[in-house]
Amino acid sequence: MKTLPGYRWVIIDPELLGGQPAIRGTRLSVAHVLACLAEGMTGTEIAIDYAGFPPESIPEVLRFASEELEQRRGANVAA
Repeated sequence: MKTLPGYRWVIIDPELLGGQPAIRGTRLSVAHVLACLAEGMTGTEIAIDYAGFPPESIPEVLRFASEELEQRRGANVAA
């Protein structure tokens, strides 16, 4: 398991979800949590539907997604 610098909740583990960024202690991908939020679910609702999901991880999930988009945008501009 790889803990990403500056992140408590977002991990990357080749043995979990094929190495997709995931939430520590769960089998939920960052992408799935983002999809739940996009559908209008709250952190509490996600925690109810997915036992063990820590609602306090949401700000970190959003920061991770934002940083990933910025990195991709920067890579596309440089190309």
